[in-house]
Amino acid sequence: MKGFLGIDVGSVSINIVIIDTEGEVIDKIYLRTKGQPIDVVQRGMRELSKKVPDDLEIAGVGTTGSGRNLIGVVVGADTVKNEITAHAVASSHIVPDVQTVLEIGGQDSKITILRNGIVVDFAMNTVCAAGTGSFLDQQASRLGVPIEEFGDLALKSENKVRIAGRCSVFAESDMIHKQQMGHSLEDIIAGLCEALVRNYLNNVGQGKEILAPVVFQGGVAANVGIKKAFEEALETEVVIPTHYNVMGAIGAALLAKDKVTSKEVETNFKGWQITELEYTPTSFECEGCSNLCEVIEMEMDGELISRWGYKCNKWDIV
Repeated sequence: MKGFLGIDVGSVSINIVIIDTEGEVIDKIYLRTKGQPIDVVQRGMRELSKKVPDDLEIAGVGTTGSGRNLIGVVVGADTVKNEITAHAVASSHIVPDVQTVLEIGGQDSKITILRNGIVVDFAMNTVCAAGTGSFLDQQASRLGVPIEEFGDLALKSENKVRIAGRCSVFAESDMIHKQQMGHSLEDIIAGLCEALVRNYLNNVGQGKEILAPVVFQGGVAANVGIKKAFEEALETEVVIPTHYNVMGAIGAALLAKDKVTSKEVETNFKGWQITELEYTPTSFECEGCSNLCEVIEMEMDGELISRWGYKCNKWDIV
């Protein structure tokens, strides 16, 4: 039995999935990064190795996300791709004719425009917190509402209020003002969902031709209130995949599967034993020229195994 491993290493979470030869998810795990990507990946793989069938052979590995290069070296990745590509591949696998991918995570939000299965436009927002999941978490905590119940409460609204959503500071003060005016919690939460969607479409989605089918993924896709707000704003159905919160990892696994099967090559996967090895990343600034490259080194059990981040071949490992 062959499986393909996909690892999405983000600043907030690390997602690891195993898919079969048909691209179906065999198992998955979602963990908080907590500033320790190597340790968390090792822990996640240790947990997965105990759950997968004994006869499962990992035939390919892909990594994506902000820490894709680092973890690619650790696990022995066959493909290392950016999250735009990974998310687009995963969405196209689940909804073959998808034309728009909306993604809202904990720290950033993205939009990807596809036509005939090819990415033709993309935008990302990492500046304003008002359009991210962390802002929703913060407001849920302030309102004393579990974030898991946020969306359901929004759906109960009968007279949603307009919340200023251009800035997280203004949004919070406006919510407090609406509470003082006596508006219900459900109406305020529904207004907040609309404000987040409005902020997203006016910033990340500005100037983009958003066509159906539309896929919504990322951690915030769990919020049915946001889904409804998107559907009302776009006047179209929004599809939320079953594995909405690990789509990057699924895309990485699919890319690895395509590479090893199309080229009929052996995987570079180092095996489940990597969970027991000690990896130490270090970095230094090269002063050899005006580029001042930050060179990153990776040691495994005290042995230098990789370097990256430089523009010339000065630091190649022979």
